[in-house]
Amino acid sequence: MSDIDDLKKEKHQKRQQKIKEGIDAKVAKATKEQGIFMVITGNGKGKSTAGFGTVLRTVGHDQTAGVIQFVKGKWPCGERNVLEKLGVKFHVMGTGFTWNTQDKELDTEAAQAAWQQAKLMLQDESLDLVLLDEITYMVSYGYIDCEEVISAIKNRPPMQHIIITGRACHRSLLEIADTISEVKPTRHAFENGVKARIGFDY
Repeated sequence: MSDIDDLKKEKHQKRQQKIKEGIDAKVAKATKEQGIFMVITGNGKGKSTAGFGTVLRTVGHDQTAGVIQFVKGKWPCGERNVLEKLGVKFHVMGTGFTWNTQDKELDTEAAQAAWQQAKLMLQDESLDLVLLDEITYMVSYGYIDCEEVISAIKNRPPMQHIIITGRACHRSLLEIADTISEVKPTRHAFENGVKARIGFDY
C-alpha cells in the first residue's frame, strides 16, 4: 500500500470517527422512554406501505398492533392478508374512495364507525402500536373532528406508538407529532398510464 493510500485510509477513519462521535452523543442524550406519535404524509406513493412496514417490525419483535384502514374499500389488501394471520387487529372502513361513493352522509357514518374502533384501540394498553391508515383525509373532509383525534392521541397509554398516514395532514396534528416523514412524488407509473398491480400497489 502506498503512502497516498495510507493517507486516504487515515482521513477516512478520522472522518468516520467524527461521525461516530456525533451519533454516540445523540444516542447518549436520548434517554426518554415513551410511545412515539409519527405522521407519514406528503403526495408521494408509499405512506401506507411504510406504516405497514412498522407494523410488521412490531409483530416481528413479539409485540402487538392494531390497524384501522380509513378510505379502503372491499378490494384485497396484501398487508392485511399477512398481518391478520399474525394476530394484528384490523378494522376496515370499507366504503372506498369518497369520490366513488359521492355520498357524504354514508362516508361520514362509515368514518365515524371506524373512528369508534380506533378510539378503542387508542385506549387499549395491550396494543404496542396503532396504525391509523389514511385518517388524514377523514379529518380534512370533516368526517372526524380533529380535536377529538388529538385528544385521543394525547390520552392514549403512555408507551403506545401511533402512526397516521395520508396526504395534507392537519397542521394541529403535525404540531404534536414526535416524528414527521414527508413522501414526495418524483415520478409515478400511474401518471404514465401504467395500471395498478396487485402485489405491488395493493
